Order: sequence, then C-alpha cells, then structure tokens
Amino acid sequence: MNHNKTLQPSTHYRLGWFTLLALITYAWLAPLAMPDPYLQDLSATLQPPSHQHWLGTDALGRSVLARLAEGVRVSLSLALGSALMSAVLGASLGVLAAWRKGWLARALQSLADAVMAMPGLLWVLLLSALAPGEKWPLYLGLVLTAWVEFYRTTRASVGALLAGPQVQSSQLLGFGPAYIAQYHLWPAVRSTWLSLLAFAVCNGVLAVAAMGFVGIGLRPPGAELGVLMTEALPHSDDAPWLLATPVLALLACVLALQAVTRPRAPQP
Repeated sequence: MNHNKTLQPSTHYRLGWFTLLALITYAWLAPLAMPDPYLQDLSATLQPPSHQHWLGTDALGRSVLARLAEGVRVSLSLALGSALMSAVLGASLGVLAAWRKGWLARALQSLADAVMAMPGLLWVLLLSALAPGEKWPLYLGLVLTAWVEFYRTTRASVGALLAGPQVQSSQLLGFGPAYIAQYHLWPAVRSTWLSLLAFAVCNGVLAVAAMGFVGIGLRPPGAELGVLMTEALPHSDDAPWLLATPVLALLACVLALQAVTRPRAPQP
C-alpha cells in the first residue's frame, strides 16, 4: 500500500481565489459599463434594488453598484500597494540583518521592537490624523505596521539558511550573493512570504475600512468600504441594503484572502 500523500489544492483555496478574482474583475472592469459613482440623482434617492439599479441607490441617488465597485477598487489598491511595499522593505532589511549581523542587525531589531510596541491600527490612526481624507497617510501607516512581520520572519529564516551547509558550499565554490539569493534563499522563503503578503493585504483592507468608518481615513464623497458603511448607517432601517452591500463585500474580501494563504491540503 502506498502511504505517500500528494498535495492538492483544497476547496477553500479554489473558492478563495475564485472570490478574489471575481471581486477584482468587478472592481476594475465593471465601472466601464456603470454610471459615474459620484453622479447624484435626488429624484431617485434610497430606491430598493431593481432591474434599473441592481443594488439600489443611496441617500443622494447614486448607484450603489457603481459606488461599491469603486469602494472595493480603492480599498484593494491601497491594501495591495502597501503590502507589496512592506514585503520589499521588510524582506530586504531582514536579509541585510541576517547577512551583515553586528550593530546593523541590532539597530534594525530595536527599530522593529519600537514599531511593534504600539498597536498597528494606532500607527495608522496617528498618521491618518495628519492629513484626514488623504490616501498617503493611510498608505504610509500600513507600510509602517506591516514591514515588521516580513523583517522578523525573513531574518530568522535567512539566518538559519546562511549557516547551513548548502549556502556555505556555494560560497566556497565562489558563487556570489545573487546566486545564493536566487537558488537558496528565495525557494526556501517563497511560500512564507506569499502567505504574509496575503495576510498584509487582508489587514490593510480591514484597516482602511476601519479608518473610513470612524471618519479618519478617506472621506465622502470618496468611495471606500468604510466610507460606504458610514454613509449607509443612518439609513439602515429604511434601506438595509445600503449597509449590507459594503459589509458583505468586506467579509468576502477578507475570507478570500485568508483562504488563499492555505493553498494545499494533503490527499490520500
């Protein structure tokens, strides 16, 4: 009997990618066939879902379907951009600390500890308060809080790899840092980095929505999931679909990002 197990994509993984791709397609392509998300029609306020407005209209007569697409696009763009920057910054500093060691590693570790001493959402809140309604404080705050995880994980993983026999053999044979990074470091840390990247995007989406909901992040008339929730809250009794749509979109986005971090499950 063969007891070996092969790794196959799990149902949650496939469903997560399908949901994520559907959200991305909706956010970037659907606006091409939709009305302007900022176009107001005061004669058609708070209309329920219909064949003309699939998700109804808000208090200013704007299409909820178009507003939601804009909100998902803005939220994902901010979260993905900050996550990629955090990954590059944190991974680069982690490799540098593991390779050079000494005072540089100690200084970077002290900086990481100082950032981690304060909750990440509080960093985003403080920076967002510098320029309420602007995107750059949100972006900067998300990068500041997310790079530490990449740094600490990379430093620990790369430090063990550099002390291993494979890397030392490559160094004795005269291979340079580029070869070692490509053939030894990257294959070993790739899956961990991709998982951290997905979690960073997930946390970024939640942080942007939280800041918009409390009025510190993006502000109306800008469309963002947290802003859409804030706009819909006063009308939750008369028009419950206004609040349900951004909440469900945020839930779907977060669950999809969490699902894609578990790509494979063992099968007999």
